[in-house]
Amino acid sequence: MPEKKQDFIVTDKRKFTIDGEARSAAENEETVEPPRTAAPPSQAAPPPPAQSTPLREQAPPPVSGMPPVPPPPSADEQRAQHDAYKESGKQFEPSPLSGRTPRDYEMTFERLVASLYMTAMMQLGVMHEEGQQPMADVIGAKQTIDTIGVLQEKTKGNLTDAEQNLLQNCLYELRMAFVELTNAIARGPQENPATPGAKR
Repeated sequence: MPEKKQDFIVTDKRKFTIDGEARSAAENEETVEPPRTAAPPSQAAPPPPAQSTPLREQAPPPVSGMPPVPPPPSADEQRAQHDAYKESGKQFEPSPLSGRTPRDYEMTFERLVASLYMTAMMQLGVMHEEGQQPMADVIGAKQTIDTIGVLQEKTKGNLTDAEQNLLQNCLYELRMAFVELTNAIARGPQENPATPGAKR
């Protein structure tokens, strides 16, 4: 027959309450916690039935390491937000006297890819602003190149031939530049063989 578990004593020795007030002597008395008895396996409560939720109310599964994504806004909310966004942007449109039109500043797929391409080239140290030393950011460059790769994968079958060629050329050039940079870093600085005083 299993031995009966004995009660254990819990003593709170803190001198102050959670509100920062001094505890009285009565509050420091020992308290006895009753023993916990586990229910037999046969009497365990069955798990609650899974509730079916409409598909539109379910949030997408969380990505590893990311907080859960809330449900998307309703169609009316999206429409109102889109209209407010367009109206708000009108005050920053270029003047007709500048010779530029709003279309010149419109974001297109080609401009998005070109922006990511230029960012990656600067992170690889291939391009830099005038008067500044080129700085390589290997991790940042890899993330930007991978972003273009994700863009290519997610837009597959939805691009024109020109857009697909642009993506492929950008990825090819950036990946080649990345390989050259990482190989150069792995080799380290090359020693000059014609060093004065070197033994022959």
